[in-house]
Amino acid sequence: VQLQASGGGLVQAGGSLRLSCQASGRTFSNYAVAWFRQGPGKEREFVAGISRSGGIKYYADSVKGRFTISRDNAKNTVYLQMNSLKPEDTAVYHCAADYSSVPRQSEHDMDYWGKGTQVTVSS
Repeated sequence: VQLQASGGGLVQAGGSLRLSCQASGRTFSNYAVAWFRQGPGKEREFVAGISRSGGIKYYADSVKGRFTISRDNAKNTVYLQMNSLKPEDTAVYHCAADYSSVPRQSEHDMDYWGKGTQVTVSS
């Protein structure tokens, strides 16, 4: 499956952005999808994940209550709604897919990756 992330940009602290992960190539509904991010000088980290059907969602503690992951299988798209953004959310955000029913939280478990989209939050 091919993945393409979009929707990043520059936003002030407290603002919002919505990222999209558009998939193509295989049956998208067979894949759990996760968002990861890598900030400057940091390791890549898990942000949020969603199961095939959308019924199971996981979030990193650092984004709980601020970010919401969702998916529309008819549109082959996963979204990440990011509210109350903080400067520490600045990173390149990648979406990744895993041929499993529930989302994984380790980058090593993911089967497919898309190019990232830059999110910059100014203070």
